[in-house]
Formats: sequence, structure tokens, C-alpha cells
Amino acid sequence: MQTLSEIRALLERAGHPPKKALGQNFLTDHNMIRKLVDDAAVNPGDRVLEVGPGTGALSVELLDRGANLIACELDGALAQVLHETLGQEHPDRFTLIEGDCLEKKRAINPEILDALGQAPFKLIANLPYHAATPLMLALMTRHPNCTGMHITIQHEVVQRFGAKPGTKEYGTISVIAQQLGSVGTIAKLPPGCFWPQPGVSSAMMRWVRDPDHANDPQWWAAFAEITQQLFQSRRKQLAGVVNKMCKKEIDWPSGISTTDRIDALSPDRVEALCRAIHKICYTP
Repeated sequence: MQTLSEIRALLERAGHPPKKALGQNFLTDHNMIRKLVDDAAVNPGDRVLEVGPGTGALSVELLDRGANLIACELDGALAQVLHETLGQEHPDRFTLIEGDCLEKKRAINPEILDALGQAPFKLIANLPYHAATPLMLALMTRHPNCTGMHITIQHEVVQRFGAKPGTKEYGTISVIAQQLGSVGTIAKLPPGCFWPQPGVSSAMMRWVRDPDHANDPQWWAAFAEITQQLFQSRRKQLAGVVNKMCKKEIDWPSGISTTDRIDALSPDRVEALCRAIHKICYTP
């Protein structure tokens, strides 16, 4: 596993210090790296996606466990270093894609999808903060072969994914994550676990897909879009919000009142409402 001095040396080889604009805060705590990979239960032959590998500290641990690793790195200089190190050491199990993990900010880079194929995979990564939420939502709703995510992100984002109805943190990402799977916190990480230290606290999050919700990505993409529209008026009564969206009368699901607000509904009730809206307003 890479030491801090080795990370510094690899960055010097790349020709630049950590780039703040790319969210390059390198996780240097070996115990935490092992904790993340242990929680993901990586076995030899497992297919893993890593976004933002940086110098490869987490990548080394994943490859040592026998994973078939597809990594995506935006920093061209670091990508070259990874080609020259891990690419040479593990030519059969390390695939590196240079570029943004997202296409048009919402869809997964097609090169990543081609490399992953149709086999089940997990996302295991110390995610760049700016890409974390859109990447995770895209994988949850549009790519059912993503069976789980074990990631390091901002602590406040982890709180939003696991938030309960009626709280200020509860929103679109809470509903989507909890309706399609289960959310949990693996560990909280103080800034000292990283170099350079970020200005925010981080946490390791686990999301595991519910196998009953592994199909019909077309519906889950629509569900995400409708949910987002509903939460744009989170403090308004649902009757007015739905009427503005739909212009037609829907069949209100049981347990939901026209005077309710969207942020008071549990994820399963939000889905029921979205299905009612989709049936009347989005189906030809």
C-alpha cells in the first residue's frame, strides 16, 4: 500500500502538486483503505469500478485482493503515471480510462460502460466531491448491473443519502438511494486521514442494491426525474405541485393526502405518487 512519501513521489513524477480544482485529497490512512475494501467484500475476479484513483493507493489494495479493476482518471498526468505503474504490473486486471467519468454531467462515460460490459460490478472509490452525487445517481437509476457502492465522500452527502422524511437533509437523493437499496455508514473520517487535508469532514458510505429493484432502468430514470421535480417545491402542498406538473387529475395513492408535502412522504410513498403521476401524465 502506498505511503505518503510514495504518493508525493508519484505526484512529482506527474509534474504537479495536488490539484484542488479536481478534488485531489489523497486518502493516506491504510487502516481506512482496508476498512473500505473489507466492507465491500472484494474477492478474486470481482469486477470493480474506481473513479478518481489518483496515484493508485486504493487501486493497489483492490488489485492485491484479486479484483478486475476498471479505473477512470481525469488528470492526464496522473493517468500516464498509472499506465506506467499499475498498467505495467497488472496488464490483465487493470483497465484505465482517461477522462471525465460523466458525459454531459448526468450520463456515465461510454468508455466506462464498454469496459464494464454487462457483468455485475461494484463502485469502490475515494470519490472526487464534485462528481460524487451525479455519478452515484446515474449508477443507481440507469445501471442495474451496479450491485453496490462503497465510497468515501463528504460526510454531509452521506447524511443526505440516509436522511429520513421530515428532516431538512431529506430530498431526491435520499428517496432514490433508499428506494433502490440500503444505505449505511462504514466510518467517519477526520481531515487528517487525507493529504492535503480537506476543509470538510468525510465519511465512508455503503449502498447495496435491493435485488428486487435491479430491473427496469427506464422506470427508475423516470422516477428520478419526477422525484426531482416534486422536491423543487418541497414546502408546498402536493395538490398544487402535481397540478402544475400534470394539468390532469391523477389517482391519488392510498396514504397520501393532497395537503401533504413531498418531504413528509417515505420513499415507498414517493414512488407510489411518482407512478400515479407517470401513468396519467407521461404515458401516451
